[in-house]
Amino acid sequence: MHRIVPLVASLQEHLDRLTGKPEDYRPAACPSCGLGRPWCHGHYERKADRDDGRFNPVPVPRYVCRRKGGCGKSCSRVPSCLPPRRWYLWSVQRAVLVCLLSGMSLRKCADTVGCILGPSQRTIRRWWRWLEARHALFSFRLLDREPEWGRAVQWRDFWRRALAQEELRELMAYLDNQELIVP
Repeated sequence: MHRIVPLVASLQEHLDRLTGKPEDYRPAACPSCGLGRPWCHGHYERKADRDDGRFNPVPVPRYVCRRKGGCGKSCSRVPSCLPPRRWYLWSVQRAVLVCLLSGMSLRKCADTVGCILGPSQRTIRRWWRWLEARHALFSFRLLDREPEWGRAVQWRDFWRRALAQEELRELMAYLDNQELIVP
């Protein structure tokens, strides 16, 4: 299932889009059974704004399969600025990865990126290892989108090129659309 709605750059844009064009979030078909379009089933609230909290709580729309003969299961769709399974926004994760890719140490990166509610050194290490472990799968799919990145010799070079040209949120939305599990 495509859990991420692409091209939503900020929490403010997410709120505006939910108000103005909520159909952008509605799946084309039930992700479980594939029968018909799911119905809006309210939302759940997620604490996503780690800066000043003015956007908290952020509503994440939910949908349920109500078609006759359908499965009755529910699903939710998140904006591309908000990772489906992580605490911090993609923009924070991108800043961390750019620091590490430039050769900065974990400790220096935690001090630089981490403000009051910034990621800890342990969290940063976990993100770094996650990216390294998933590189082969992610790069294989991303090369369909941008073959030029394949000229990179090492995995770090690949991600330097990718993050210099694209936002991490859009790369992850693309991978989600390719039915890969992203955090």
